[in-house]
Amino acid sequence: MAPSVRSKIVYVFKLHGLSLKTDATKFLTEVLSPLTEVELEDWLDKIVEGVQKQPLSSSLIDRDIAEQAVQECSQRSEDDDDKAFTFIDAFDVPRFTFSVERKKFLPSSGSVALHSKNPNSKPEVFRERYNILHQRTMRHELFSPVVEGANPGQAAEKFTFKPVEFLLGSTANLGQLIVLGMMTQIKEGKYFLEDPTGVVEMDLKQANFHTGLYAENCFVLAEGTYEDGVFHVKALGFPPAEPGSVTRSHFGSINFFGGPSSTSLKASAKLKALERENNDAMFVILSDVWLDQPRVLEKLRALFSGYSAVPPALFIFCGNFTSEPHGPTHYHTLKQSFQAFAKMVSDFPPLIENSRFVFVPGSQDPGPGNILPRPPIPSVFSALVTDKIPLSIFASNPCRIQYCTQEIIVFREDLMNKMCRNSRNLPKDLKDIPVQLMKTILAQAHLCPIPPHVRPMYWTQDHSLRVYPVPDLMILADKYDPYTCSSLDCMCTNPSSFARNEFAFKVYWPSTRELEDCKITD
Repeated sequence: MAPSVRSKIVYVFKLHGLSLKTDATKFLTEVLSPLTEVELEDWLDKIVEGVQKQPLSSSLIDRDIAEQAVQECSQRSEDDDDKAFTFIDAFDVPRFTFSVERKKFLPSSGSVALHSKNPNSKPEVFRERYNILHQRTMRHELFSPVVEGANPGQAAEKFTFKPVEFLLGSTANLGQLIVLGMMTQIKEGKYFLEDPTGVVEMDLKQANFHTGLYAENCFVLAEGTYEDGVFHVKALGFPPAEPGSVTRSHFGSINFFGGPSSTSLKASAKLKALERENNDAMFVILSDVWLDQPRVLEKLRALFSGYSAVPPALFIFCGNFTSEPHGPTHYHTLKQSFQAFAKMVSDFPPLIENSRFVFVPGSQDPGPGNILPRPPIPSVFSALVTDKIPLSIFASNPCRIQYCTQEIIVFREDLMNKMCRNSRNLPKDLKDIPVQLMKTILAQAHLCPIPPHVRPMYWTQDHSLRVYPVPDLMILADKYDPYTCSSLDCMCTNPSSFARNEFAFKVYWPSTRELEDCKITD
């Protein structure tokens, strides 16, 4: 076994551009020899990642570096593998940048100021989005390079795309071309295609739009011809998305999602077993929970009464938490509303003891300006709830929830209205709009791919809005009609407005990955 283990170790490190000294190879062989083949691959991924995170002066790895990586991996396995729930604020999401030279994601070092003084922060946001979509598209079967010696017919099925500078630097007739870039309006009423190399005007009069909602600042694959300084687009589509499992198989066990573990918990055997054991766990999801309305509190009491016999693992309450956004009495109204809510929940001890309560703020809830991501509701309000409900969590908007091996993103935003209003095209069949919205988000790998003047965001926190790799569940809490759809092993749901839509809500069963439409009737 030892010789095969040794060769496997050397091979994996070479794949990552690293070489092992003799003492490091001997040490790793001794440590990893007792493992099965599956465990060996998992541990090698973790150890290589641990090595890469250290400040390396060269690609030659000695025993000290290998020992430190193994020690860190062992500690992570003991500490981070037994928590069913992890709640991650948007401001705690790890930031990774894609290195074009090394073809891998690298963690960003140091803290980032919320309000950056660097004028490059804004263009850096779109450059990083472009790099992520570019590398993903280049790995897609339609765009990946043809292997030497492959079937000639296979080469005919492949596509290539060119940078904008290729168009700008040519005077000859280039024929049909495909370009990956961002839709912008540099001049009012005229759309341009922009990438890191340049910008070109587009003519969209004859363009055939594929599935999706095409707003300004969305990245597209445009096919057409370049004549007289204008790119005449024949077809417009989004960069192809990929399931999260494909992303992880390419980049290893990097924890893009966030949380205390530095490696993804997707492969955790402990958490998978825990997930199977908790087959009766359920999440109750509500949005627009207007706590200042007596009718809403009445229906919430009915909800809690019904679930007190079988407490859900999690309640997710999305704002807004008052029916009126502003006014001289808003502060006192919200305090009284949270006090009344906490008092009501305390009437149901089984829920206090067994259920977690997550509160995600809406755009009209208290906070420092309507900019994404939004911090949690201030402690002057949340303390009224946490004192009586110890298992309550006041989260940011958006926020992330890791349940066992499942990754869940919660986002409270009236996104459907904003996307449709700013879209260059709208589908004829409005029933398909939820699917179109979901596919747009997955293709853009971003929760809010609309212009910053429509939805402002902190440039330095744009990574917290990424949807990459694709999660297991996206909760897009919106005042739009309730819906549930799925794509690329990801489910997307909108519980709709609890206060406006006849007290409708959603129930999610993680063990079977099923979503139910529910409603509280009179």
